[in-house]
Amino acid sequence: MIKGLKAFWLWLATPSARYSLGSIAAIGFVGGVLFWGGFNTALELSNTETFCISCHEMEENVYQEYKNTIHYNNHSGVRATCPDCHVPKQWHHKLVRKIQATNELYHKILGSVATPEKFEAKRLELARHVWKAMKNTDSRECRNCHDYQSMDYTKQRRRSVPQHIKGFAEGKTCIDCHKGIAHSLPAMYEEDPSAAIDPQH
Repeated sequence: MIKGLKAFWLWLATPSARYSLGSIAAIGFVGGVLFWGGFNTALELSNTETFCISCHEMEENVYQEYKNTIHYNNHSGVRATCPDCHVPKQWHHKLVRKIQATNELYHKILGSVATPEKFEAKRLELARHVWKAMKNTDSRECRNCHDYQSMDYTKQRRRSVPQHIKGFAEGKTCIDCHKGIAHSLPAMYEEDPSAAIDPQH
């Protein structure tokens, strides 16, 4: 192995007439394009609802809840899928989120939420992670579809209008008021509402 690496390095350091620096640069460029294309393809393949629910933990728990919400089925026919809400669209934010998601693979191996009972036991902790992330980004993924500057208050329910106006005036973000919009709230939420809200906010 070491001998092979030395030979390869020597070949790079002393290119023959047959392999000029230009041809090596061209090979490097083509290799880089192929690597980048493959990397982006893999990134996008892991950014689909089908991929998200390929784990039974997601398919049996949160996906079943999501199917009963307005984000799954509504009068407009516009569906927000798992990555629409949980994966940023901007490339650098998306890459950071994908790196963070490797922690989920670790817990998949551990079986941390392998059964509905285990999932329920960790639901509040998991929800707090998502709520905190959304709060920190000013509900960035929500705003991909819901731009408050484009809201037509005349088409909202009577109770929603003053709540939205008040919330925006106070600098609130979507997740401050819309926890549980796509998934069930933790069981503790109904017993003690403050338990489901990050005490720091």
